[in-house]
Amino acid sequence: MSGHSKWATIKHKKGATDAKRGKLFTKVIKELTVATRVGGGGDPNHNPRLRKAIADAKASQMPADTIKRAVLRGSGDMEGANYDEVVYEGTGPGGTLFLVEAMTDNRNRTVSDLRKVFDKHGGVLGSSGTANWAFDRKGVIAIDKTALSEDEIMDKAIGGGAEDYTDAGDEWIVTTAPDQLMAVVDKLEGQKIPSKSSSLMFLPKGRKTVAGRDAELAIALTEALDDNDDVQNVFADFELTDEELARLAEA
Repeated sequence: MSGHSKWATIKHKKGATDAKRGKLFTKVIKELTVATRVGGGGDPNHNPRLRKAIADAKASQMPADTIKRAVLRGSGDMEGANYDEVVYEGTGPGGTLFLVEAMTDNRNRTVSDLRKVFDKHGGVLGSSGTANWAFDRKGVIAIDKTALSEDEIMDKAIGGGAEDYTDAGDEWIVTTAPDQLMAVVDKLEGQKIPSKSSSLMFLPKGRKTVAGRDAELAIALTEALDDNDDVQNVFADFELTDEELARLAEA
């Protein structure tokens, strides 16, 4: 697990605020709407992306009526904002690279806001090609270690179409080709193996270790980007040592 992901876990364990919950709902609602519009309509049985979005919405304890309204907006049966999916690229402190997935109804506003966030935290919002080359697009599935052994993960996950797996402490991290994510999730669930989470991600091909002021700025940049209402996901290629994580957690 990358350093900024570990930091997110530490923050989560400290407790989520109502504001954070509201922002999560905003992100999930946008995904429900866009998944319906571009993924093949409002029937989750024929729209894998929507099926995943609904599962995420339920996991976040979103009310059923809220889910229904988001799907209706996506299908055009209810008025609402029309969101565009955009991936922004940038550089951060210490030569770090960032990819930012956004859903926006106003690209000019989003570009302006993200440029300010990068500038404030020692980074630069770049043009297409600035950072994308340093990442691979993958499906990522997290499975609790208690659910199955390493032999079973090889047999059931790799045998079910996954590309690889890694040991991440208390869970297995399984990677798939982007278009195989839901197929592998479905096969695992069909064998009574639940996933803790599953999503499409940009995984860095290599990682940069940052420390000191660069680490502080990189974490602050990640958090500030994630706090933006138009941002769905933030991916970066930096990592922190355990010592640096401990120092930042105590700060």
